[in-house]
Amino acid sequence: MFSLPRTATAPFCPSEVNGSIRIDPNASFGQRLRRFAGPGLLVAVGYMDPGNWATDIEAGSRFGYQLLWVVMLSGVAAMLLQMLAARLGLVTGMDLAQASAARYGRAGRLLHWLSAEVSIIACDVAEVLGCALAFKLLFGVPLLWGVGLTAFDTLIVLGLKGRGFRQLEAIVLGLIATITLCFLAQLALLDTHWPAVAAGLVPSLPAQGMDKAVVLALGIVGATIMPHNLYLHSSVVQTRRVDGGGDGALRQTLLLCRIDTIGSLLLAMLVNGAILVLAGSAFHAAGHTAVADIADAHELIRPLAGPLAALLFGVALLAAGQSATLTGTVAGQVIMDGFLKIRIPCYQRRLITRALALLPAAAGIAWLGEQAVGPLLVWSQVVLSLQLPLAMWPLLRMTGDKALMGAHAAPCWVVVCGWGLFWLILAANCALLFG
Repeated sequence: MFSLPRTATAPFCPSEVNGSIRIDPNASFGQRLRRFAGPGLLVAVGYMDPGNWATDIEAGSRFGYQLLWVVMLSGVAAMLLQMLAARLGLVTGMDLAQASAARYGRAGRLLHWLSAEVSIIACDVAEVLGCALAFKLLFGVPLLWGVGLTAFDTLIVLGLKGRGFRQLEAIVLGLIATITLCFLAQLALLDTHWPAVAAGLVPSLPAQGMDKAVVLALGIVGATIMPHNLYLHSSVVQTRRVDGGGDGALRQTLLLCRIDTIGSLLLAMLVNGAILVLAGSAFHAAGHTAVADIADAHELIRPLAGPLAALLFGVALLAAGQSATLTGTVAGQVIMDGFLKIRIPCYQRRLITRALALLPAAAGIAWLGEQAVGPLLVWSQVVLSLQLPLAMWPLLRMTGDKALMGAHAAPCWVVVCGWGLFWLILAANCALLFG
């Protein structure tokens, strides 16, 4: 008889598989790197979820390539923060949630936990809306029905119960490859003016529509640097262990981690840039400057680039939503275990998160109509941006603390850049809230 699991299991509970992927220090560098690769991919999928699509599509349709530099700088900032999160996990043996719980009192612990949970729910709202849209675009399923169908992704979590962590990473790699290939094919079908794309990498803000540009820029930042990804990375990186121990093994591990993180997030940055360039080439250049909805983008791309491009668009959207669902489950387990010392079966964690995301997604569509999907997606990413400073604060404090990190504390220039990013995001959030 089929029975539901009663405890948290691999691969969605990283503490169950810590150190399970061992790396031979005497193997060639290429072999060690292949063995280590994976944690960065789990983080990277969060950087190409449907929330990113919404902000990038609207930014590209409204302003062409002018906000491409925001995508690039957000990607670089994400690399810095994710490497700090991974460093914390590898050096201390604690993920960011566990380290924050140990450092702060009860009130601080609860505040950080609530903020992290809000970020996961906001991200899951985007995944619900994205998958529902994909069902509609590919199979003609009504949007509200599609929202309901997303609850069944819990079956995927159940099906992977007890599997190894490398199997989860292999599935995510397949989904990332699908997204990447779909966008490369779509760009090949469009006539893109690449000198204008290069000009979009130079920081500037549009002369017209400054307030909307700021909201979209914040949405891009929130969609790119997701707070719960910092907790996730600091945990999943501990599944790797270079045999032999000692300071030399740790230095090897940190080097492999940097390469894995930079390579994976560079791929995510290129995908995000491709989405914005696609919107700029297909919509802004054709005079469609108010495309704020993924469904509208799908319909408009059909006559501009052909039915194949429209099909690839829908397939990539479904892959993006499903890949982010898997990593969101892992992040939820990490946060609940780290802050509250609670472990529950992974399917229960998935159901709780999905139920809390289904309510605002379904209510927004029922109340405001299907045209509300675009704004809901963008504002879900702005919520992530508002939560980000609360996750960055403990990360920057702890990775720069030599008493905690010893000889592996983050270099001074990295900490300075991190704090500069912290105050920049905080100032932009305040401008959004009060300006």
